[in-house]
Amino acid sequence: MNNQTIKSTGCCEPFNPEPWQDKEVIWQDKIFVKDRVASFLHMPLNFGQKVVKNMKLIDKANAKTPYQLMLTDENSLWGCDIYIDVTKDVPGAKMATISGIFLTKVFEGPYSNVPKWAIEMKEYVKNQGKELKKLYFYYTTCPRCAKAYGKNYVAIFAQVN
Repeated sequence: MNNQTIKSTGCCEPFNPEPWQDKEVIWQDKIFVKDRVASFLHMPLNFGQKVVKNMKLIDKANAKTPYQLMLTDENSLWGCDIYIDVTKDVPGAKMATISGIFLTKVFEGPYSNVPKWAIEMKEYVKNQGKELKKLYFYYTTCPRCAKAYGKNYVAIFAQVN
């Protein structure tokens, strides 16, 4: 792209990996809207529907953050929990908080690389002398926007405390 500004698709904003690459993030009761996505062997079946439904509630409550962070907890072959960053409680939505210390890394490539990246992230945590508690995945754009932008970034948040 050579110093050109990437034009937004109007769906997912262009992702800047720098703020999330090799960082330590500390959260104390960071507030999120939480929902459950059905999956088949970790392939989401209704991710888009859940995001659209929750974003409508978030917009109605005027609770959208300046930069929309959405984490997934891939806790089952048959579903995952999604966490959408908000500024306050959202009526009609299930709320959750996340606290802890997280190491982050950004990866780029097809979603099929996620298992390989998870292994790489676990090794990174170990090399930092930390103990992994949980992984959260930040799929920064939908597949259509990733194609439009020419990059498919995934940031992994490794909870270490």
